[in-house]
This record gives sequence, structure tokens and C-alpha cells, in this order.
Amino acid sequence: MSIIFDSERNTFKLDTAQSSYIIKIRDGGYLLNLYYGAKIPDTYVAGRESRSPTASFSPVDAEAGNFCPDTAPLEYSTNGAGDLRVSALSVRNKDGNSVTDIRYDGHKIYKGKLPINGMPSTYANTEDEAETLEIYAKDCVTGARVTLYYTVFEKYSVMTRRAMIENTSDEPMKLERAMSLSLDLPEMDYDMITLWGAHNMERNIERRPLSHGIQGVESKRGSSSHAQNPFMALAKRGADEEHGEVFGFNLVYSGNHSLLAECDYNSATRVIIGINPTDFIWNLGAGERFDTPECVMVYSDGGLGEMSRTFHRFYNNNLVRGKYKYEKRPLLINHWEATTFDITTEKLVEFAKAAKELGFEMLVMDDGWFGKRYNSKSSLGDWYVNEDKLPGGLEPLISQVNAFGLKFGIWYEPEMISPDSDLYRAHPDWCVHVPGRVPKLGRTQLVLDVSRKEVRDHVFGMMREVLKNHNISYVKWDFNRNLSDAGSAALTKEQGGEFFHRFVLGTYDLMDRLTTEFPDILLENCSGGGGRFDPAMLAYSPQIWTSDNSEAIHRLKIQFGTSLCYPASAMGAHVSRKGSAPLKTRADVAMWGSFGYELDPRTFSAEERETVKAQVADYHKYYELMHTGDLYRLVSPFENPYLAAWEIVSEDKGEALVTVVTVKQEQHRNLVLRPRGLDENKTYKNSFNGQICSGRTLMKAGIAVHTANSADGESLTVCINEVK
Repeated sequence: MSIIFDSERNTFKLDTAQSSYIIKIRDGGYLLNLYYGAKIPDTYVAGRESRSPTASFSPVDAEAGNFCPDTAPLEYSTNGAGDLRVSALSVRNKDGNSVTDIRYDGHKIYKGKLPINGMPSTYANTEDEAETLEIYAKDCVTGARVTLYYTVFEKYSVMTRRAMIENTSDEPMKLERAMSLSLDLPEMDYDMITLWGAHNMERNIERRPLSHGIQGVESKRGSSSHAQNPFMALAKRGADEEHGEVFGFNLVYSGNHSLLAECDYNSATRVIIGINPTDFIWNLGAGERFDTPECVMVYSDGGLGEMSRTFHRFYNNNLVRGKYKYEKRPLLINHWEATTFDITTEKLVEFAKAAKELGFEMLVMDDGWFGKRYNSKSSLGDWYVNEDKLPGGLEPLISQVNAFGLKFGIWYEPEMISPDSDLYRAHPDWCVHVPGRVPKLGRTQLVLDVSRKEVRDHVFGMMREVLKNHNISYVKWDFNRNLSDAGSAALTKEQGGEFFHRFVLGTYDLMDRLTTEFPDILLENCSGGGGRFDPAMLAYSPQIWTSDNSEAIHRLKIQFGTSLCYPASAMGAHVSRKGSAPLKTRADVAMWGSFGYELDPRTFSAEERETVKAQVADYHKYYELMHTGDLYRLVSPFENPYLAAWEIVSEDKGEALVTVVTVKQEQHRNLVLRPRGLDENKTYKNSFNGQICSGRTLMKAGIAVHTANSADGESLTVCINEVK
């Protein structure tokens, strides 16, 4: 069993293949975290239940043997009852105060994993793949009852956590903080690693030592955002790609989030992760409940690389779902960068014909096909065909594209509305707004209030009308602004603090309807590129457009950062005309992801056509390797201004592909590439110099790759294959 209860010591022990987690029920019903780290055999660790109680006039609970909540490693911290650090739960009760104090009230252990009502989460493919612990705790004064959910995926070094808060009293209460995870670690000698960014430069890696006080990342933009991804890692000082202890955290949520670490006067660290409490209040009437989103925890004692590979394997197996979890995805070409809004049936048919000749399998029609859409200033919400551009509607176009043997895809932005649209003129109150204020525009558009069921019904009805009556194989779902003036005409003033979360739940409902009614459609998520690249979106769309910046050299940092916790199979990565890097480099970089093109195939020279055909052949050759293999980041562009290198190794270690990009020429440089992840005892041949040697020799002696004469932006690939 991966979860056991030791009744003599009153401890729960949760084990994965590489990690252990121990919870103690203390006198008085306090729940304490005794241990999280490398797997150990014992069910109790001494000396972890308390720390110095006199550091800051900390209050004590005399009834519980002078227990000090403020210095204890509380398993799910609460506000106002003696613990003066940042808290996971704060409930405003009928008396108007927010003192919250939960104590143990029972537990249950069972095989499998339950879904979360209305929200995406990870799952167990079979009951035997996971085991779940539910711990019940209750505030006897207010009647707030908390269920803490822990699911252990023993095969991986993965645990998931979330909470459910229920009002068991007869009086209403308000949740002011309801976090998914609270974790107390006994030390603070960690570096915090987060992913920050902006449009066209998403998920830059930032690493900084923890310091006393509260630090972390948050979003209050209404989405997971370009700015701060809902990912955080704590790495022991000195830990690197392949060595050292790392704790990784990723929140399965697409809205306002908060990932914080507080280092206190005892130099201990508390991690708090969940919905951002800013602008959040949730009303709980008698008998009502609130579910938090799920947080995925990964422990690694093999550095950041092993943490990443664990996230990748786990997400591919236990988060991504549907037809394209395993089925090969079609090689697509998108017309956007070639034509933008200027599309006609004739142009797209010509585009499709040229694409088919090069080996592409799907044409994606991007923005510009609906309403009176000639630029970004109108028609969002009017999801009917612009027949001035596409005479006779979609059917003549799709039939001709299909006749070439190509599938057909289409673009939507369902959560948005243009002020210049039929929908806005008919329903001006359907936009996100607050009374007395003119809502601000972003990208000349407003946000549609998908927290309202009637709005979702209307939008999905229009989408369904198109999708059910045409042979459409792919939908690109975009979201091109953040939320401001956040309010809904359908909510009372008491419900105002619920809007942001209700909006996210509305988005999930729409995506669930789409993937349920049209299970054969490949859904790709997008938000101005990678502005909503989070694990919740992966539960609906197996691939996400990584960034609107498809320039190959810029993409190196974007894809390196994204790979800290998201798999290559999820990263939409296309070859485009952007930048000066050779066509080979653009394809080599895009091959590390869900590969496609953003070029105009009608304009290729004869030489470019042959190059693209070879790249298409490589896409098919390496598809399984790139989508299911293990990633090794060999040379990071965040650490080396001259080079970037990475490697993908097949699951059976019989094949590997190493890619090296010269970011900037460095004279007199002899690079020795040392592959990782091979089998020491297998024999391999590499394509660079043809040497046949053991995996151990390759990993220790490496391959001498001369890059001094490489021009800026050039790339090299080295294939490594087992010799049997």
C-alpha cells in the first residue's frame, strides 16, 4: 500500500517510488507535517513537531499542553487562532471575525482518485494506479468542515493535493482564503525557481535564494497569464539539472493564482499555493461546499531534470486525455503569418494545394473567417461565416481542402466580444463590466461574461452549429486579453468576490462541452501565444500554442523555460519566416514540440521545397521519440550566451536525438557534448562521427562537436541509435 495509518503513532505515511510524506495527529487534534522528502522506511520522524516557541511572542494552546501553533509545521494552516504566518484557510463567520481553527475529525483511505466537480484535474487510469487519503477536520465553533485530499501516484514521485470546505452550520459564512496546499519544510536553504514573462517572451527561468519573509508569484489577471506561470520549485542550494533535492509545484488552474513561500524567524519555510485571495470571497450558505483546484507536487533527488521528466511523464499519462492522448496528431500548417485577415476561398484552396504537395496533413484557417472580421476591431461573438470572403460558406472551402487529402481546422475566441458586433448590440450587458464605469478595452475587445449560463449556451450554440455541420478536425481556442472591470450583471453585490472563479468555471464548462460533444476534434489552446499555458488547459487541449514569438533563437529560452514542467507533446512549436536563422534551425527548434508550420507554401523556392519535404519526413521519423521520450537539457541558453543544446531519449533507451544551436558565434570553442539518459551497457552509433561505443563512453567521454566555425543561428542534430 502507498498510504498507511500507524495507529500507535497516530501518523499517516504516504509513499511514492522515490518519496515519502508523513502527517501526525497531535493531542488536541492538530494536524502536523513531519516529513516530505526522499523515501524512508519509518512512519515517524522525531524532533519535527515544534520549534522555538519564544521567537516572537507566539501564543500557546494551554489545553493542548502549551502547544504553539505559530511555530508548528501545521498541515493546513488557518488564520487567527495562534498561527500568525501566512495561512491556507480563512473563514469569516456570522460574528464577523475570521478566526479559523480546524482539528482532526476522521479519515478515509481508498484506491483510485475522485474527479473535482466542475474543474479539471489529474486522474488514475485504473484504481490500482493511485491511492487517496481523505483527512477530515472541523472548526467546532463555526461549523466549517475541511476535507484534505491527498492522492499518491506510486509509479511516479507525484502526489496531488486539494481541499474541500463545507458549511455544516445553519449560518452563512464567507471564505476569504481557500488554498489548495499548505506545506511546512523545516529549513530555508532553498532557491525558489519560477517562470516569469510577457507576450512574446513567456516562461523565463528565474532563480533566487529564499529570504526571510513572504516571496513568490501571483496572477490577478483573470488567467494564469504570460506574466507568472502557476509553477514553482524549491531547489536545495547547489542543486542543478542532474543533482540535488528539488520540490516542484504546479497548480491545475487557469485563473488568479498565488504561489508563496514564507520563511519565518525559525528559518523554516511554509509553502502556500492556491487561488489568489485578492478579489476573492466565496459565500457558503448552510450545507454548501467549495472545492479548491488541485496542486501537483513532485519530489526529485535527481535535480531539476528528473523533476521535469516526472512532470512530463505524469502529465502525458494522467492529465492529457481524449483521442489525441496517444493517437498521432496531424501535421498542420496555419495561414496566419502568411495572410493575417486577408483570406478568401481561392487563396486558402491555393494554400492547401501547395501544402499538400509538401506533405502537410491539415490546413488551419485562423482569425478572419466570421462576422464582418477584416481587422481586430469587430465581430468577436458573431460566429457565423463571412460569405463575402468565403462565398457559399465553409462547405465549398472544406470540400476542396478535403479533396486534396487534408484535414481542416478553424480558429475561435469564444470568451471575447467586440463592441462592434451583432452580439454586443443585442446584449450589451453580456460583457464583463461593473456599474457606472465604461469597461476598458484590450486588443480593441471586451471579455464575454462566461460566468453566466445563458451566455455560455449562446456561444456554444453558435460553435456547435458550425462544428456539427462541417468536417472540422481541429479547433484553435484563443484568449487575447486579461480581465479588468471585473464584474457580472448576473451577480449580487454579495457575490462580487466570486466573479473571477466563476469566470474560470465557465471557461471549463465550455471546454468540457466542446470536448464531450466533439471528442474527435483536436483542441489546441492559445492566449496571445502562451498566456494560458497551464495544466488545467492540458486537461482539455493536449497541445498549447507556446508563444506568438516563433523566431527560432527567441524560442530557445521560451521552450527551455516551458519544459521545466510541461512536456514537449504539449508545446505548439512552428516553423515560420520570423528571424534570420536558417530554415533548418527553425525546424530543429520546432521539432522539440508539437510540430507545424506558419509559412506560405506558395512562396517557397525549389530548394526550400526540398528542405521542407525533408523536415516533414523527419517529423514522422521522430514523432514518437519527441512526444513520449525523456528530455535532458544539456546546455541552457539562460546560462550560456553562445549555445543551447537538448536531448530526447526514447523510453527504452534505444534511440536519442541531440540538438545544438549556436546562438552566438564564439571563437575557438570545442564543445564536448555529453549525452545523458542512455543505457551504460548498450552499444550505440552516433550520426556525427559514426563512432560505435558503449552508452557509458558516450555519456562520460562525450562527442567533440566543433562549433567555432558555426555561424550565428546554425543548428546541428546528432542521432544516437542502439546497435544490436
